[in-house]
Parts: sequence; C-alpha cells; structure tokens
Amino acid sequence: MKKSRVLVIGDIHSGLKGLKEVMVKAEVSFDDRLIFLGDYIDGWSEAVETVDFLLELNRTHDCIFLRGNHDALCYEWLVEAADNPLWFKHGGEATVNSYEKADTETKTKHIEFYKNLRDYYLDSENRLFLHAGFTNLKGVEYEYSNVTFYWDRTLWELVLSLNPKLEKTDAYYPKRLSHYSEIYIGHTPVTRIGETTPINAANVWNLDTGAAFKGPLTLMDIDTKEYWQSRPVHTFYSKEKGRN
Repeated sequence: MKKSRVLVIGDIHSGLKGLKEVMVKAEVSFDDRLIFLGDYIDGWSEAVETVDFLLELNRTHDCIFLRGNHDALCYEWLVEAADNPLWFKHGGEATVNSYEKADTETKTKHIEFYKNLRDYYLDSENRLFLHAGFTNLKGVEYEYSNVTFYWDRTLWELVLSLNPKLEKTDAYYPKRLSHYSEIYIGHTPVTRIGETTPINAANVWNLDTGAAFKGPLTLMDIDTKEYWQSRPVHTFYSKEKGRN
C-alpha cells in the first residue's frame, strides 16, 4: 500500500499544463495531501482553466489552498471591476483575457475560491506554509496585517543573508524563524538568484521556481524533500510571453 504524502506545490501562474505534468510525474494519489502556496493565476493564458481544475481537484483530493498576492489582485478586480494598470502589466492582462470568455456562474465560483483562500497553514508538526512571509517577531498569529502574508519579501531576504553557521539557540538567530520547525513559501522566484530548483536557507524552503517566467513548476514531498518538476512552463505556451 502506497504511503500518503504531504506535497507542496509552488506558484502556478496559470501554467495548468505544467501542473498536470508534474502531478503525473509525482504520481499524486488520492491519499496525498496537496498544499498549494498561491499565485494560481497571472502569467499564462489558462487562468480560468487552472482555477476550474483546482476546484475539481478539491472534490477528489485533500487540498489546502493558500492566498497569493496575484490571487488577491484578481479577486479585487472580479469584485470591484476596477482598473489596476500595474497588475495588468504583471500578468493581469492574460487573466483578464481569460475571464472574458467565462460566464457569470464561473466567475461567481471563482470569486468564492479566491475569497476563501487561507493566509497561512500550520500543520501538526509545526511546519508553516504561506505564500510570501511575515514580519512579527512573535509569529504569524501576531502579524499586524494579513496583507503581509502574501506580499512580504523580507523573510526570504533575511534567510538568504543569514550566516549559515547560526543555530536556533544562538542569540542572533532571528526570533521569527525560531517558532517553526520549517517554513514553506513561494512568491519570490529563485530564478532571481540563478536557480530553478527549490532552495533551502535556514529553515525556509522557497518553491517558486519561476513558472511564470522561464522556469519549471515544482512539487515537493516535504518529509523526504524529494521533488518533481515540469518542463519549463513557457515551453507549453510557446506563442505567449507570460511575464517575460
């Protein structure tokens, strides 16, 4: 009998074809728990199709969906119908074009999906999952604004700059890291530091491997640290620019 796993999935950015491929590679089963780190849309052309797929997946699998900054921006646009030129420039255009083909019922279901996304998830083994980061020294429960959970970049900047020899017991070890055994994030593509695989710094794992640009989509077993990747997602959408 196949052992159930906890699988975490990095930023998808409408790269549905990449998601389907990496799930096949990882042989995802009905017994696995799937934790999605957010940013389901904004990038490639299959925004509506990606969310439809996730909604259907949630019917058959144990899924946890976290909120990304792009998901929050899309929700605001769907609810308020307000122009956001900056969002439009950074992936929103493809999402708007995708939703132009969607009917009212689909949009209503998607609004509920975006509305009900979690800001963070803390499991029974004290492993924290969130899209971006947090800043409060006491931990996520004391964060000043939930917006930080899906916009912050200081957490990743902090761990990249740490002396790798620091231990949790050292006086200078950052207090906000010490509350959790592990932290899993996306948001800031590791392609910015020339990488395309999951990167670990201190007790933080970054799984945004640049699927919105020219990188692959990544799925990781958090117990074994084995991971699977799609082909570079842009190769599935050769006539599109994505966020490049």
